[in-house]
Amino acid sequence: MFLHTSRLQFEAKPANPDAHFARKLQELIGGAFGEMTVTMQYLFQGWNCRMEGKYKDLIMDVATEEIGHVEMLATMVARLLEGAPSEVTAKMVADDPVVAAVIGGMDPQQAIVSGGGPTLSDANGVPWNGRYIVASGNLMADFRANVAAEAQGRLQTARLYNMTDDPGVRDMLKFNLARDTAHQNMWLAAIEELQEDGLEGPVSPSALFDEEHQEHAGTIWHNSDGTAGPEGRWASGPAPDGTHEFSYLMNVEPLGGKASAPPPDPLLYATSPANLGLIERAIRKLT
Repeated sequence: MFLHTSRLQFEAKPANPDAHFARKLQELIGGAFGEMTVTMQYLFQGWNCRMEGKYKDLIMDVATEEIGHVEMLATMVARLLEGAPSEVTAKMVADDPVVAAVIGGMDPQQAIVSGGGPTLSDANGVPWNGRYIVASGNLMADFRANVAAEAQGRLQTARLYNMTDDPGVRDMLKFNLARDTAHQNMWLAAIEELQEDGLEGPVSPSALFDEEHQEHAGTIWHNSDGTAGPEGRWASGPAPDGTHEFSYLMNVEPLGGKASAPPPDPLLYATSPANLGLIERAIRKLT
């Protein structure tokens, strides 16, 4: 079960309302890398975890914290929308085209649908989608996805931080930045510990190495016209998994045959010379 307290994890009070920024802040709620995504991602990872103990406890701790981050942002958006739209705002819009342009920057659904509050959508009003989340049951694959999610979330938070000078908004975003820092480091540490505990290797899943085509397990194919790729650590030497060896193939050749699809079913009416006779016979049969 989940228990809720009415107190926020950190304060979410803007110095002044700002309907335009409220719309921008929606990205941190319902965007692909917003707090709703990491909330549901971590919750489902925890529910999918088949191993009781430190890893599951960690996932559920962070998942529950992220619910609180959604609440913080939702509260901030509602407070930024205070007084907009209202009779006073409507009069200002009518009197001043500049104000009209600023107010025009708010998401109309924040007024029409949610009554001056946040919506579960991104900054363009696109609804949040459950397909944003990654919860595979493989902790190494999931934790790596978590690092990426926290990095993208921190990047967007940093960009939004520089889009406002409101001290109250910036104070909350400073907290969010710090938590994203903590969570990135936490997932990176968890990745290291998974390997130290012998549960997973650097390549996920750490199985079927003997089944894959070994001669292709360390090669990097030069498939572009750039020339600097072979300068990287990935061009030669041992791979991070300690099993494979890197090499860079500069003059690559395709290994498969021509990409030709078989003739389609004539009743699907796909254009195909090989199907011409079949189509004619089908038409005669029907007539």
